[in-house]
Amino acid sequence: MTTTTRPVAVYTDVEDTDPAIGIELLEAAGFEVRVLGTRDSAEIIAGAHDATVLLPGYASVTREMIEAMPQLRIVALMSMGFDYVDLEAATEHGVWVTNVPGAATEEVATHALAILLAATRQLGFYQASAKPDTWNDRALTAPPRLSETTLGIIGLGKIGRELVRLARPLFGEVVGYDPMLPDTPEIQADLEALGVRRTDLAEVRRTAHVLSLHLPLTPETEHMIDAAFLAEMPSGSVLVNVSRGALIDHHALAAALDSGQLSAAALDVLETEPPAADHPMLGRDDVVLTPHIAYFSARTEIEYVRIQAQNGITLLETGTPDSPVNRPA
Repeated sequence: MTTTTRPVAVYTDVEDTDPAIGIELLEAAGFEVRVLGTRDSAEIIAGAHDATVLLPGYASVTREMIEAMPQLRIVALMSMGFDYVDLEAATEHGVWVTNVPGAATEEVATHALAILLAATRQLGFYQASAKPDTWNDRALTAPPRLSETTLGIIGLGKIGRELVRLARPLFGEVVGYDPMLPDTPEIQADLEALGVRRTDLAEVRRTAHVLSLHLPLTPETEHMIDAAFLAEMPSGSVLVNVSRGALIDHHALAAALDSGQLSAAALDVLETEPPAADHPMLGRDDVVLTPHIAYFSARTEIEYVRIQAQNGITLLETGTPDSPVNRPA
């Protein structure tokens, strides 16, 4: 009599996610599924030492963890970003890493526009002042007319371009920068049709009254928005970030807000989440801050979990996952 061992799929942390759909798909595909409910690396190693598929929520995946899981073939993420995985170690050890591209393009772009408008129209200040004794109070500066301002986009991928599509009718001009986007006739035609003028970083920084970030976090982009960058932006401008918190030096941003160099910021992400109680972006009426929720909708609540699980299933069925971000040896 022969016995077969089912491949093991392990969820790490699932505190704000219902993995039921993913578990159902994985079990139907023949996996044994475990849910650890932790971000602790030692607990993950202990509970996933024999895992073929690792399914993190927000847990970091380090070289040590990868090397402690000799049967691991894929780290299937439930996000677009993958900066919390040691991609080099995964690739060296033949481990695929996957993300969920395009699953929340509409949601993230819509959220960026929503908080952009809230910051530009100073809704934090005016919501707080909508009381009988402060009803006629006004902010130190009046909000701009959007049709007389320029929107800048750094990162013209799917989300950046969707934001252009949504916001273009509101602004006088839209300028964009993306060093990774190919300069092909097709891309040129697409950007022209959207109404965004592609230019260099210096011009976007210098001319954008509202600047929105749509970049991955890499060693090159970490803290790219620092004091020197902010000093080159137009006085009274607005900074928007729905990508990765570590793109911005938040202490430099607080100083720029305090000095009036920037009039407001609109953020869905911070470098550390949840933030410490003394984080410089908390409790400010010139900062619109949401808790990393730009991706969230009734549709993405299902799609993120489904795509994450399906990457593991597709790898075992075909040898290649659906949405890889690396090419392991």
